Amino acid sequence: MLATTIAFVAVNGVVRHLGTELPAAQSAFIRFAFGLLFLAPAIWQARATRFPLPVLRLFGLRGALHVVAVVFWFYAMARVPVAEMAAIGFLNPVAVLVIAGLILGEGLGRGRVISILVAVVGALVVLRPGLREVSLGHLSQLAATLCFATSYIIAKRLSGLAPASVVVAVLSVTVAVGLAPLAWWVWQPVTGMQLAWLALVAALATVGHYTMTRAFSAAPLAVTQPVTFLQIVWAALLGALVFGEAVDAFVLLGGAMIVGAVSLNTWAEARRGRIPPQPVP
Repeated sequence: MLATTIAFVAVNGVVRHLGTELPAAQSAFIRFAFGLLFLAPAIWQARATRFPLPVLRLFGLRGALHVVAVVFWFYAMARVPVAEMAAIGFLNPVAVLVIAGLILGEGLGRGRVISILVAVVGALVVLRPGLREVSLGHLSQLAATLCFATSYIIAKRLSGLAPASVVVAVLSVTVAVGLAPLAWWVWQPVTGMQLAWLALVAALATVGHYTMTRAFSAAPLAVTQPVTFLQIVWAALLGALVFGEAVDAFVLLGGAMIVGAVSLNTWAEARRGRIPPQPVP
């Protein structure tokens, strides 16, 4: 999960650098098309694998959610400061904990409910609705966060049904297919430099998805998700040092509230023995 946070923030930086020169759907499609090249060995290995229909439906549902999520995310990333993107993205593990508690049987006790409420307040501190304009970019990132959270829950389920490389490979195939008609609809000429940057995005994202899936197969979500909060550190440094974005105290405060709420809840659950120890690899 530590490797995942570094990879995903690096993805944020590259997409932020590309800006709004290409439509979001086109950028996302090119990124996943390159991902298919990087995952060609895994795709070839998975070609003969036969999964039951319910598993195939999970793969399809995750692909559809990711199509929606990445379009929203690419749109938001080019318009919202990196640190704010990371802070809003912290609602992802909060939503994951809620869904995991309700669907995966990991529990949704009073501690989790309190942590969720505090995290939501933290998100409001970041967004400050009524005190400043909440842009379409912010709303797009919120929508992407909810879609990604549901997708990660499905990834947690799939991690016990298929190898990590297969889970990532199938995701790339389904998302690339789903994005193709959207990209064709808004297609614009692409330069060689833009293709190179999007190839780097694909490489970093592929690494991030693979390490995330390996983490999901090794430990409960309540253990893996708090590590994602390190993204606010990398994002703040990236925004300040590379893009000259001022560090917003409200963003840090809201992010800290979300970090503290979920991390404290995870620590409390571990003390009560609700989180089993991480298995030996």
